[in-house]
Amino acid sequence: MKLGIFGGTFNPIHYGHLRAAEEAREEVGLDKILFIPAGCPPIKTEDIADASHRAEMVRLALSDNPHFEISDIECRQAGKSYSLNTLEELKTMHPDDEFFFILGIDAFLDLPNWWMPEILITVTNFIIISRPGFRFADLKASPYLSADEPSLADLDGSRAETYRANLKGGKGVILLNLTHIGISSTEIRRRRKQARSIKYLLPPEVLSYIIMNDLYRG
Repeated sequence: MKLGIFGGTFNPIHYGHLRAAEEAREEVGLDKILFIPAGCPPIKTEDIADASHRAEMVRLALSDNPHFEISDIECRQAGKSYSLNTLEELKTMHPDDEFFFILGIDAFLDLPNWWMPEILITVTNFIIISRPGFRFADLKASPYLSADEPSLADLDGSRAETYRANLKGGKGVILLNLTHIGISSTEIRRRRKQARSIKYLLPPEVLSYIIMNDLYRG
């Protein structure tokens, strides 16, 4: 089985996350995508809802998609959540599955600052998805990816939707040019603090949960 791994703070989860996962699933032919809310992120700590709230919002958002599933593997961990540890534990749980770690361009470029990235790139394939404010050409700066510059330019110019290459650790990488949806968790939290509407930015079940639990009001 081809298993997508989609981690993040999901603070909160919104339609941008869901649409990106759906397009990645369809384009790569993934059988299932595991959404993994970070329990205690190594870096992002400001204005973050409790892990139990974020996990419940993810669970609500995925309820109508049989290809999406939540894993609370990081929420149950004590201390910081590191992707390498998570992937190694998941491999023991799914020994026969092929893993595809889904990251935005910005997150992949930040990979050298992650914990043990040289090992991480040897244990999973990657799917790198487009992100507002970043170009696929920026990936030329990555020490882990050897990519054809004209192909990156085709992605940036919307002349291509996908490009396949190899990581220096030997695993594969798929670059995906996705539908741009200008929604961010940061903007949702900002609007909540300003008592402005966040309707239609996220699933209604998630919106109701945020209101009922008075989240992101500062």
